[in-house]
Amino acid sequence: MTRAQLLPSYGLFAAMLAAAGLPIYIHAPKFYVDEYGLSLTALASVLFVLRLVDVVQDPLLGWLSEKTRSVRGAMVSVAVIILGLSMWGLFAVVPPIPALWWFALTLGGLFSSFSFLTISFYAQGVVKADAMGAGHVRLATWRETGGLLGVCVAAITPTVLMGFMGRPFVGFALGFAVLCLAGWGSMRNEWSAGKTENEAATPIGFTVVLKDPIARRLLTVALVNATPVAVSSTLFLFFVESRLDALGWEGPLLLLFFLSAAISAPLWGFMAQRVSPKTTLLAGMVLAVVTFAGALLLGSGDVALFAVVCIASGAALGADMTLLPALFARRLSKIAPHAGQAFGVWSFVTKFTLAFAAVALLPLLEQSGFVAGQIAQPDQALWVLSYLYAGVPCVLKLVAIFLLWRTNLTEDDAK
Repeated sequence: MTRAQLLPSYGLFAAMLAAAGLPIYIHAPKFYVDEYGLSLTALASVLFVLRLVDVVQDPLLGWLSEKTRSVRGAMVSVAVIILGLSMWGLFAVVPPIPALWWFALTLGGLFSSFSFLTISFYAQGVVKADAMGAGHVRLATWRETGGLLGVCVAAITPTVLMGFMGRPFVGFALGFAVLCLAGWGSMRNEWSAGKTENEAATPIGFTVVLKDPIARRLLTVALVNATPVAVSSTLFLFFVESRLDALGWEGPLLLLFFLSAAISAPLWGFMAQRVSPKTTLLAGMVLAVVTFAGALLLGSGDVALFAVVCIASGAALGADMTLLPALFARRLSKIAPHAGQAFGVWSFVTKFTLAFAAVALLPLLEQSGFVAGQIAQPDQALWVLSYLYAGVPCVLKLVAIFLLWRTNLTEDDAK
């Protein structure tokens, strides 16, 4: 089997990681509010503290991934086990200690293993793409499409299982364990200590990434550009349930959103190879701005219009998740072949946005008079919800567009 034929294994492993990423921010806060009566502010505080830990942890995990390249397969196996057990504890185990502490403990294990696996996986992708011959966009298309499909399944599974199980999240955790086994098995022969052509001449450490103006600008773009996704994902369930007054539509609309992203990802990759990654990414970001602006006008009963918003914003997400990591990975292959440490910085930047969204928006929403699970919400709270869900992402996307537009990229290096 050729190297290119093994690319589907990257898609499956990415699906496993993605199922443990964004969907957790969608499901976990609402699950612990509904099941254990925790406040949004308390949960947001825990999420933020865990992300502060990542300030130190992610670069260290990047260093660990780099130092253990010779036994990366074994290290990945241990991390996959921790990931599966943490997910089981989060959703399937009744907390044996106060629920807030159990939430923090299980999420700590989940986030740490997720970080190490993500860093190692993306670092291996740099080696893989170089071995294929400048195959970063092609590999990213497989990887991010698989990741988006994983998000689709993880987003809709609890809703689907409600019709079959009294505790749907137990089924979700069990299904995730099966996915962990499949993802680990598909990649078991891919982990290597492979070297890129520039390795001998490149110093070790992620500081080389921060010193490079293009890599530094791409990290900034990633930080600003990922925040709108974090904001809308954190507030999605509350927006559908309370602003649209569409209880029961959360699952189908989530599926529509992520399915649109998954379907669009290969199309964005195709466009990027024929136009340029930067131009194609800018087009996707403009689409996101138009979509979020339209969502500001929606209110009770506008489910059909919001479905259109889900399709368009999902397509925009497909561009973000496919092309921005490809641009960064290609730059790394030239300036920092020790990609494990470099992706420690990338991992922190992209995940920090989710924590920022939670700690900044959930308490603000609660202070406006919004009560999760309450049928009738104050008008002021509903308008705050709309502005947070759609207005904030719109502004941030405009900033990201400006930053990317001002970034000088050699397009041949990004293909």
